Amino acid sequence: MYQVIARKYRPRTFAELIGQEHVRTTLENAITQQRIAHGYILAGQRGTGKTTIARILARCLNCVEGPTPTPCGVCSSCIETSQSSAPDVIEIDAASNRGINEMRELRENVRYRPSRDRYKVFIIDEAHQITNEAFNALLKTLEEPPEWAVFVLCTTESHKIPTTIASRCQQFSFRSVDFHEVVGRMEEICKAEGIGAEPEALAVIAQAGEGSVRDSFSALDQAIACCGNTLTGAAVRDLLGMYSLASLERVTEALLSQQTAAMLEIVAELESAGKNLQQFCRELARYFRNLLVAKITGKETRLIPAAAPEQARMRDTSAQFSEEDLTRWLQLTLELYGQLQYSMQPRLHVELGLMRLVHAGRIKPIEEAIKALAAGGGAPAARPQAAAAPVRAASVTERSQAPYAAPRPAASSSGPSYSAPPARTAPPPAAAPPRPTAPAPQPAAPPVERSTAIEPGSTKEKLIAALHEMRSAMSVQAVEDSQLIESQGTVEFLAPRSAKLGLMAKDVEKALAQILGRAVRVKITIDETAVVAAPEKKPQTSEAEDEASLRAMAHPDVQRFQEIFPGSQVRGVRDLKE
Repeated sequence: MYQVIARKYRPRTFAELIGQEHVRTTLENAITQQRIAHGYILAGQRGTGKTTIARILARCLNCVEGPTPTPCGVCSSCIETSQSSAPDVIEIDAASNRGINEMRELRENVRYRPSRDRYKVFIIDEAHQITNEAFNALLKTLEEPPEWAVFVLCTTESHKIPTTIASRCQQFSFRSVDFHEVVGRMEEICKAEGIGAEPEALAVIAQAGEGSVRDSFSALDQAIACCGNTLTGAAVRDLLGMYSLASLERVTEALLSQQTAAMLEIVAELESAGKNLQQFCRELARYFRNLLVAKITGKETRLIPAAAPEQARMRDTSAQFSEEDLTRWLQLTLELYGQLQYSMQPRLHVELGLMRLVHAGRIKPIEEAIKALAAGGGAPAARPQAAAAPVRAASVTERSQAPYAAPRPAASSSGPSYSAPPARTAPPPAAAPPRPTAPAPQPAAPPVERSTAIEPGSTKEKLIAALHEMRSAMSVQAVEDSQLIESQGTVEFLAPRSAKLGLMAKDVEKALAQILGRAVRVKITIDETAVVAAPEKKPQTSEAEDEASLRAMAHPDVQRFQEIFPGSQVRGVRDLKE
């Protein structure tokens, strides 16, 4: 019967392991020095060798030549442990045996000596799924087990293991296996199986595994079943739904030429081919990350999970862009990938996201504009659409007419700051006089101010006095700002909108019934033209501030800035020394 590659080529000794050198070295030394702990926690992502190392540890402890870090592999204990049939190596799936009854049964089993071997090894897989009650039942046994018992807890979520359990065990954190080590191991397997595989095909399979050896071997098994004895890169990409560099480079070509139409064509082709748009965005984010790493390193590196020819193409592509552009595109692509997880219209989101990449590529740092001002040169090649930058003592902002403003990238302590995309305008004139501050727009017609005077002995005066006694300050202010009109059984307040809340208070009705001797109906009419007369305020500007504004407007840098950014206004001037 056929046995899958992941089981057939499962390591049986520490020497056959790939990756996890820190775990391997520690356990080998512990066995050599006879310092074997009674409890271990092996934590890490799926397919990195946790259960495999637990079985190897059991073989090392129970081998007839042991305990030894190099088991013989031919004794009955070694063979049966590899086949999961050893009587003294108990493997428990905690996903289906997670309750307190199962842990009580295990606790009873621990009391008895091994039937044949030296140690009784308990391998508990997916240990984080054990209930808290079951952990409590196991706690005392795990703390003081008999000398022949060894517990190995394997988990992908170590944070769910109670601290009382973790403190009684030695914990090892497994790392994702290096890309090149996975590719090398698959080359050995293909040679042993008589399979011809292109380097690109094995690289694609390793990329799909994302550091998991078991996932990579499962994908290799699937590729062999699909393609036969010859694995090609294109066939494996189609099988696993991966995207080639050529397809991803179409995006960078559109960004280089700043063509939004090309982006729409890419999405249309993906949709017509039935491709998963979310998977495409995921691959695109990974591609931008690799381009950024290639740009930073400038040479072949292990930081990029790709073969040497692919890395060379990435370096050529990244040389056409700046680190700021690649960082911005990576951030936008990650945001797009997150939005697609909840999107009801994925195609529209992808189209909008790819067009945002094009617009974001037109962004120029505000530092370029400041540098041009300091140098006294002409306007920068691409003018920022909207900027707010201090020019010594003046704060200048521009009102742009551009139809689109790209989102700013996530802020960081060391990242550059960016302005919005440029707008196409006519070149500035050769010289222009200082541009004065634009006057504030004049209202069409002043609002009508109604009299709110209080006549002595009037109902309004009595109402205000009654509200004062009730200590209802908000209602007092509302009545003072309103006109009071009495009619049969009704008291109408003609009030501005700001007084509505105070007039709706129950204290107003209670006070009216008290002073009029009968219950009345309160009617509130909002008069939009009514305003409350306010005391005159002296202008807050002083001669010193006026003088500072005149000096700022006459400064050459401010004048030059207004020439480069037509329509900009000086909103305020302050002395930075104060």
